[in-house]
Amino acid sequence: MTSARTTLVIGATGTTGSRTAARLSAAGRRVRAAGRRATPVPGADAVRFDWYDPATHGDALDGADRVYLVPPIGDPEPASVMLPFLRQARSAGVRRAILLSSSAIPAGGPAVGEVHRALPGLFDEWAVLRPSWFMQNFTGAHTHADGIREHGVIRTATGKGRVGFVDADDIAAVAVHALTDEQAPDTDLILTGPEALSHDDVAAIVTEVTGRPVAHRHLAYDDMRDRLAAVIPPEFATMLADMDRAIAEGDEDRTTDTVRRVTGRPPNGFRAVAERELTARATREGIQ
Repeated sequence: MTSARTTLVIGATGTTGSRTAARLSAAGRRVRAAGRRATPVPGADAVRFDWYDPATHGDALDGADRVYLVPPIGDPEPASVMLPFLRQARSAGVRRAILLSSSAIPAGGPAVGEVHRALPGLFDEWAVLRPSWFMQNFTGAHTHADGIREHGVIRTATGKGRVGFVDADDIAAVAVHALTDEQAPDTDLILTGPEALSHDDVAAIVTEVTGRPVAHRHLAYDDMRDRLAAVIPPEFATMLADMDRAIAEGDEDRTTDTVRRVTGRPPNGFRAVAERELTARATREGIQ
């Protein structure tokens, strides 16, 4: 692969997109950092991109031969905007597409599952990254992290179910390999951390790391769905509540060796990520 090749990173200021763009730039790759506001990204060319504004798509694709795809957030049917864009991308010369999906959504499943199913028919070189739930949900900009900071509470309908939470840095590391290795994965990759934890476990670790008490509040499925529906579309709220119920039933109680196999190093554990990110945040906010 030559340095002249260009990667379009959609969602380049988001949790995985920002990390992927930064790693690509640090490796000397040309990056077009796409977002709705064309926010400057160090080492990359910023370009405006909006899934719902086709007028932005052509400029974003200009010169790109590969793309990292972060679906539109909160859209229960993203295929309606993503598939026309992907056909345009193929016509514009993109030959490799790496899609961010979820361990909870198989090919042909709800939401981005339809895009997953279509991807191999659109590109000869492809991969679908299916990470478990992000560790950054508890340390960054997320409802769980807000609940921890503001009330010392994590609210879910996951019960005692366990999840192989994964570090967004590890997702980005796999994404960069998928984008730049000579051979594309041409498959889906389920990404997890090194251990499966319940939300009770997460609350206990955050308590130990920060010194501030955090509890996991167990909600019924209906209560969780209704809380979500108060702030996001009902269809998407139902899908997320369904995912919580699946966790409670054991569907996410697994770990994989994908991060180690692709990157050559073990995935980061939750305690290490919590110490790294919560300590840094506390220092920035002057609360240590």
